[in-house]
Amino acid sequence: MKFCKKYQEYIQGQQKQLPVVDFKKLKKILKRCRKDFESHQDHDGQSCPHHCPVCDGTFFPSLVKEMSAVVGCFNKRAQKLLELHLPPGFRKYFMWLKGRLLQKDHVGLIQEGKDLVTYATINAIAVRKILKKYDKIHYSKQGQAFKSKAQSMHIEILQSPWLCELMAFHINLKETKVRSNMAPALFEGCSLTFDDDKPSLSCELLDSIKLDIDLTCSICLDTVFDPVSLTCGHIFCYMCACSAASVTIVDGLKAAEPKEKCPLCRKTGVYEGALHLEELNILLSRSCQKYWEQRLQTERIERVRQAKEHWEFQCRAFMGV
Repeated sequence: MKFCKKYQEYIQGQQKQLPVVDFKKLKKILKRCRKDFESHQDHDGQSCPHHCPVCDGTFFPSLVKEMSAVVGCFNKRAQKLLELHLPPGFRKYFMWLKGRLLQKDHVGLIQEGKDLVTYATINAIAVRKILKKYDKIHYSKQGQAFKSKAQSMHIEILQSPWLCELMAFHINLKETKVRSNMAPALFEGCSLTFDDDKPSLSCELLDSIKLDIDLTCSICLDTVFDPVSLTCGHIFCYMCACSAASVTIVDGLKAAEPKEKCPLCRKTGVYEGALHLEELNILLSRSCQKYWEQRLQTERIERVRQAKEHWEFQCRAFMGV
């Protein structure tokens, strides 16, 4: 079965109308572009014109808009799902009072997560195939170059930190006593692996898509502790990220200046929207217990020191000393 037909069946089978990459519409745009491109007699047959009115004005703007909508929907729904698993603060207390935690269908919870993973994967495949088709029509590599642009715009769904959280959620849920033997798996072959004590998350998705997420902090060169993902997608220890952003733990990453850069990709403005990876934190704390205890003691001392310095500075400022 051709992907276009398979994709249309997937969209039609959805109970909820979610934003998708309109693969059929984009193919029609490229078909129109091909006719326009082949009608020109002045091209050399080997390269795309510098300015393609169809692509510049319709194809790429439409693709960017649809990819943004897909990523936004995926992130929002993944966040909502994981909050049911790890509800924050008082919400957890009220949910317990209402009995929602005890009554929650964990099979249904996993199925919802599986649907989200399928949603992310099939849209990622649609993007990959339509860009490949673009390059084939235009004898170019602009479609592949667009992938880098999409990553810098944070609209590449496979780069979403919420996908990493779903992977950790999948492993955590398998290890709990509430798991059911009849529960469907979110991922096939998803696992936390260690190579020379260096951890990574890996899994295989549809159409031979493989994800490998390195869980070594590139600042301290240890397993990420209290992991946080910057908006560029790179993962660091929270304390290391604060150090790189030139802020204290007391102030937090939201206090970082917009000019501060990611230590890896050197992009600016990546700290304010940083995401704490709670599911990943739980997974690593279970898998690296001895390391976690040592790191916890070390960081507790550092946190106390920074908090003490912060309040001493505030007191001096208040007293005008």
